[in-house]
Amino acid sequence: MKLVSAYTLIGAAIGSASRVPRIPRQGGGNTMIECAPIPSPFPTWQELPLQSSMPDPFLPLAYTTPDNAADVVAGRGKGRVQTPEEWYRCRQPEIIQLLQEYQYGYYPDPSEEKVEATRSGNTLNIVVTAGGKQGSFRATISLPSGASASNPAPVVINIGGMQNQPYLSAGIAVAQFDYTTVSPDSNAKTGAFWSIYNGRDIGVLTAWAWGFHRTLDAINLTVPEIDAARVGVTGCSRLGKAALAAGLFDKRITLTMPMSSGVQGAGPYRYYDMSGQGENLENSKQGAGWWTNSKLGTFVNHAQNLPYDAHTIVAAIAPRAVIIDQGTGDPFVNSKGTAVVVYPAAKVVYDWLGAGENIGISVRGGGHCDLSGYTAILPYVQKIFFGTPTDKDYNNLGSYGSPVSSAFPWATAVPGA
Repeated sequence: MKLVSAYTLIGAAIGSASRVPRIPRQGGGNTMIECAPIPSPFPTWQELPLQSSMPDPFLPLAYTTPDNAADVVAGRGKGRVQTPEEWYRCRQPEIIQLLQEYQYGYYPDPSEEKVEATRSGNTLNIVVTAGGKQGSFRATISLPSGASASNPAPVVINIGGMQNQPYLSAGIAVAQFDYTTVSPDSNAKTGAFWSIYNGRDIGVLTAWAWGFHRTLDAINLTVPEIDAARVGVTGCSRLGKAALAAGLFDKRITLTMPMSSGVQGAGPYRYYDMSGQGENLENSKQGAGWWTNSKLGTFVNHAQNLPYDAHTIVAAIAPRAVIIDQGTGDPFVNSKGTAVVVYPAAKVVYDWLGAGENIGISVRGGGHCDLSGYTAILPYVQKIFFGTPTDKDYNNLGSYGSPVSSAFPWATAVPGA
């Protein structure tokens, strides 16, 4: 395989390659960091090691090869990132690129878009133009009492509905857009996103993530009562998957709040049978193949060859905040697997980066998309937005007990430990 240098993603031209400059390693001296090359083309499932446990997030893709599979699984692979500086400069951008390659499709370059918005009361009309094509949709806003240009409120942007009043009472604005007018939940290439980007191999989750971001653009243009530096994104089930993608692809998102999101969200591809019915790559691709790009379909029946899992997606958002909601009465999205495998594996990375307080989980009773989840996570949201202390333990896995540490053996070999 040909090797090329890492891409610069988010806030740059996504998809255009450039040599990443070397930077000093932590501690000074003459030792320099040079990012690992990225394989081109990306490896197929046949060229990747079989990993029944969660892949090592510290290991670049170029070194994730079958010839050293035992070392890859155990966290002994050569070329692992060694410092937080190397993570942010090299590994995080690589993860964001490989997730676009293998799962989401390539996010459109926002620098090539023109976003216009008008406000009529609580309704925002949003028009996006790129490449001579145009798409439009609407969003609504609800402001808490006292919000003003001189006292702007944080905001949670949601799709599919949430508990508004507790958030408004807490001084948090709520915004919502009709995701079906951005892209339908189907193979139909209609709606605002596809009016511009039809023909690209992009999943609907990415299209909905784009809707979150363009809604934020419109808020910034027309709603001075909202503080653009304190922004949450949320949704439940397939919409929670989209919220996770929205947090991944835009560094303006302060807090990512995936609720009962399952596979292709915060649910694992591996360990899918830990609770109940078992949502996995195979049945999710069969039931809604349009959520992700076509490349992910090539891993059907070979999910253990994926060089990432849900913990990798969550970890790539660091150091920005993530709060995960799961219900113990929700078997299909494998709440237990998210709680005892994905969350603690992602937290290893957050802790290593010194951002451990910026990740949490809420394991509640109740079933799928129980709106009580929003009340359950509100103290964490207030901590992130306002710095409000909370006594609630958002590292508690509830009735699921303790992390399954055997699922992420590389955690015993954290770089620099």
